[in-house]
Amino acid sequence: MILYLLFLILVTALGLLVTLAVIDLRVRLLPNVYVFPFAGLGIVFHSLAQFDIIPISDMVLGGALGYGLLWIIRFFANRHYGQDSLGLGDVKLMGAAGLWLGTEGILFALTLGAFAGVAHGIGYALAIALKNKTRPDFHRLMIPAGPGFIVGIIAVAIWLYTPYFTEWLHGFGT
Repeated sequence: MILYLLFLILVTALGLLVTLAVIDLRVRLLPNVYVFPFAGLGIVFHSLAQFDIIPISDMVLGGALGYGLLWIIRFFANRHYGQDSLGLGDVKLMGAAGLWLGTEGILFALTLGAFAGVAHGIGYALAIALKNKTRPDFHRLMIPAGPGFIVGIIAVAIWLYTPYFTEWLHGFGT
């Protein structure tokens, strides 16, 4: 019964991430009304799983690491560019994701998310250039970071949680 609840929590978290990605693409915001429940679900998930997947200490460190690293990047990028170059919603999202993924997982998610963001930016710049029949302009390209980070979060979550549910399904069949 508990595994069904864990699965339902994962599906709900995925729905929140998809919602956040769509909102960020449309209005460049990651509202707390979706980020905070995502964080809370991570805490509930690991509590119900009795911290078998990620120990509580790693969960807390992952949250702090995700938040802290992105806050530092935001601080220096904002100073360099003289404007907000990364929103606090992105910082809070990665802090929440760290609760889900732990220290190792959040580092992978940040890395994959950054690559997904770069791919998104290149694709966006090329699409605009094609549409306007001009050369692609990558200078000061402004795209929301959240969707890229969300790609990284989902990819790492699949890698991290699939063995747990696969093991349960094998046990269920015997």
